[in-house]
Amino acid sequence: MPVIERLEKTGRFLETAAVVTLLSAMMLLAVGQIVLRELFGTGFVWADELVKLMVLWLAMVGSIAACRENRHIRIDALSHILPDLAVKLTRVVVDIFAAFISGVIAWQAWRYLQLEIEYGDTVLVNTPAWIAHIVLPIAFMLISFRFGVLVVKQIGEIVAGSDEEPVE
Repeated sequence: MPVIERLEKTGRFLETAAVVTLLSAMMLLAVGQIVLRELFGTGFVWADELVKLMVLWLAMVGSIAACRENRHIRIDALSHILPDLAVKLTRVVVDIFAAFISGVIAWQAWRYLQLEIEYGDTVLVNTPAWIAHIVLPIAFMLISFRFGVLVVKQIGEIVAGSDEEPVE
């Protein structure tokens, strides 16, 4: 198995494991917090904030996985009236734009993270905020990379004259 395929397989496993772990932990924590409040009149001070951060992480990891599978949200109004080649070229242009915008967001998220480090912001009682928010620049960088890979694959299909439709 080539190195790229092994990396892809490992990435797919890690993304899936992260989604399952985050979702399970988030559900257990939220239900546990409800039980503690309703039955015992108490709860963890940090639990609600942690659940919010877990939603952020879950959304980012899920977005990376959606881009990997080319299952991200797509406005596809013109694909029913344009010829196949035009649809493929349009998708290449849109995915180049998405890769660029995701890269810009990654850069800005990185700059924001540097500000959080500089000002010493904290979350979850006393945890540095940058640790909780590091997922933003990393996720958008990976999303940008995934769109770039998708563009290369689509251009390869156009050049090769492939009749196969990309996965939607």
